[in-house]
Parts: sequence; C-alpha cells; structure tokens
Amino acid sequence: MKDSTEKPNLEELEAIALRLKELRKTKGFSNYEHIAFALGMSRSAYWRLETGANFELKTLIKICRVLDVSLEEFFHGIKKTDSK
Repeated sequence: MKDSTEKPNLEELEAIALRLKELRKTKGFSNYEHIAFALGMSRSAYWRLETGANFELKTLIKICRVLDVSLEEFFHGIKKTDSK
C-alpha cells in the first residue's frame, strides 16, 4: 500500500495556488509582480507558487504576513481531497 503522505496531491496544490491568487487580488495586489517585490522574491519564483508549485511553509507564512491574513484564513474553504 502506498503512503498517501508521501507527496502532496495535485488537486491540493492547485487549490492552494488558487487561494493564493484569490487572496493576492482581494488584498489589492492586482499584479503578481507587486507581491513578488513585497516578498523580496523574483517574479518567476512567485509565479510558480500561483501555478501550483510546491513551496516551503516559511514561504507561506511570509506570504500570509504580507497579505495580512492568518493561516486559518488562508486555508478557509480549501477542502481536503481523497488520496487514492
């Protein structure tokens, strides 16, 4: 039996990426380049996050701080998917 905790499910990464983009726009960052600058990261590195690339928790925490949202707010509405 394969361990479902091995790596993130593609649907979960896509849901997180979509939520990231949604919050960015809600918080007034109409362009991903502006938030990349605020985070001190390259535009291409940030763009990868919004397209579902896996990233470190410390990056997520930094993003939440810039967007002024808690981790709870960030994950609100993201449903757990079945790993099969």
